[in-house]
Amino acid sequence: RRGSYIENALALLCGAESATIVNNCAAALVLIVRHFTRTKAEVVISRGELVQIGGGFRIGEIIEATGAKLHEVGATNKTTVDDYARAVGPNTGIILKVHRSNFFMSGFVESPSSAEISALARKTRIPFVEDLGSGAVVATEDLGIADHEPTSAEALKTGVDLVCFSGDKLFGGPQAGIIAGKKRLITALKREPLFRALRCDKLSLAALQATVDLHLNQRTSEIPTLALLQISEDELRTRAAAICDQLCKRCSGLQIAIDRSTAKAGGGALPKSTMSSVTIDIVPRNCSLLDFAARLRNSTPPLIGYIVNDRFKLDLRTIFPQQDDLVVEAIRAASTRVL
Repeated sequence: RRGSYIENALALLCGAESATIVNNCAAALVLIVRHFTRTKAEVVISRGELVQIGGGFRIGEIIEATGAKLHEVGATNKTTVDDYARAVGPNTGIILKVHRSNFFMSGFVESPSSAEISALARKTRIPFVEDLGSGAVVATEDLGIADHEPTSAEALKTGVDLVCFSGDKLFGGPQAGIIAGKKRLITALKREPLFRALRCDKLSLAALQATVDLHLNQRTSEIPTLALLQISEDELRTRAAAICDQLCKRCSGLQIAIDRSTAKAGGGALPKSTMSSVTIDIVPRNCSLLDFAARLRNSTPPLIGYIVNDRFKLDLRTIFPQQDDLVVEAIRAASTRVL
């Protein structure tokens, strides 16, 4: 059966009884909500978690598109477990918690923990699902990032019935929606007619399987996203020095320097976190910065940087080490056209 190996491997990785995959995390949420609200239409969710995701789509709109009814609780900045307790009733199909993976709130804020909501869900016998969004399966602290991103294993240990998250982002694989949790619930989801419409294609499953195997074998440095997050500033600076040395020898029409910068993970993950990075700063002498940037974008492969403080900047945390020679050649070609 398609996907059986990857489902078993994902369950192992997530510390779950079972797991399955659909084509993205929004699809995972649609499938889950559609199943649990078939006879009881209400989805209880905090107002502070009605987030907007990529493409302008909003969690509330996605939920309502399934035919379910939102039951919002709490305020934008403060929601307590008592708010959830007052909201659940005979028409509650599911309690949904959505991790704020693409923004954060600070100041006068409060949210109940997953463990607190799990206790309420068990008491009231209502399924509890957590949408983790960014899909971290390793401790982000191990990547040199100060802010902790909750993992699927951590959420399930608190008593959450199901979690869903993206296969790309911090998981580091292809676009996919991963669902993990109780076996009986996963089995029920896979019986839904909608599951067939939302399933992954074989290429996505193959790419996801390769990514999961790297996670299980503790070879996360071979996962491109995680490799870029883990690279040290010292290594970046060493690479920058080597690139600048080559450019100074081959490109007389450029003013070149090395600078320190900060980078963000992006992609709907780790909104509070910044990482130290290193840039190569270039000022062409015989053309404008805009023209120089355009020539690099039109190179093969395209080289994308940004302009700030009258300098064109390349952030080395966005470039793999094996691409450094390509960077040098692209800049050389662009500078030759300038001259």
